[in-house]
Amino acid sequence: MPNFIIKTHQKDTLYTKPHLFILNKGMNSGKPQKEPFTNSFVVIFQNVEDCESIYFVAYSLWKTKFWHPFLVGSVIPFLRLPDFAKEFNPKASLMMQEHEEHQKNVAALKLLEQKEKQFHENINLINDLRRVILYRYSKK
Repeated sequence: MPNFIIKTHQKDTLYTKPHLFILNKGMNSGKPQKEPFTNSFVVIFQNVEDCESIYFVAYSLWKTKFWHPFLVGSVIPFLRLPDFAKEFNPKASLMMQEHEEHQKNVAALKLLEQKEKQFHENINLINDLRRVILYRYSKK
């Protein structure tokens, strides 16, 4: 199990070690990202491999709405740091316990992410071509 530190992210703070950010406000609380959110926790690691591995654990927890029962607040729900730390550590340990399966899942998620990126690039190219054709057509 990788060692990491979970803290509340302070605006304009730069981190030298590998890290990821976890959104802590709104219905998307728990969403991981490489760039900082305004309202987020930062998870700091000793090495890049641990960061990548935990990123996909956090991503899967967010996608399965694992954090919804822990949200508090009536208007804008948010996730408290003690609740996040208390639940994230054991859940990440449990998910990473079977190392080979975890590595296969991470590899599959990386491949899907890459394919999704290619798909969006293709959609953008199709829209650009459509725009060019329509522009040429309307200029006649």
